[in-house]
Amino acid sequence: MAEIRQYLTFGIDRERFALPIERVREVLDLRPISRLPHAPPYVVGLTDVRGVGLLVIDLRAKFGFPPIEATNRTRIILVDAAIEGKAHGVGLVADCVFAVSDLEGGALEPPPSIGSRWRAEYVVGVGREGREFVIVLDLDRLIETDAIVSGGDEGIAA
Repeated sequence: MAEIRQYLTFGIDRERFALPIERVREVLDLRPISRLPHAPPYVVGLTDVRGVGLLVIDLRAKFGFPPIEATNRTRIILVDAAIEGKAHGVGLVADCVFAVSDLEGGALEPPPSIGSRWRAEYVVGVGREGREFVIVLDLDRLIETDAIVSGGDEGIAA
């Protein structure tokens, strides 16, 4: 019997997204973030996680959703991402985190070829959670354009 994959599901605007749980280190409450000069608009900056400075990306901005104020449900999803062939910890800001799910057995449909708000190369497929569609993201493709991290396997030394 094939192993069923699990995903961390989270929300941005009215959309549901997911990442493979094996790529998620932890989910953090929103914390202070130091801005980076000359960074793309979706790069929020750096945050300290146990003495290591980690790049933080605003997924809302990355996908072109309008900005909103952070709420008590806003979270930073700390993930392991490959940038230029090296492993790095990266924080992804999401409006909220829902749960860990197998997306109804893990069967994914191909992403739609038209009509989506985000770049197709960021999407692995579309799963379901009840009546909701869940967009499963390709983490490495999502992050590869954000290769402004330098040095170390964990992040940037704080």
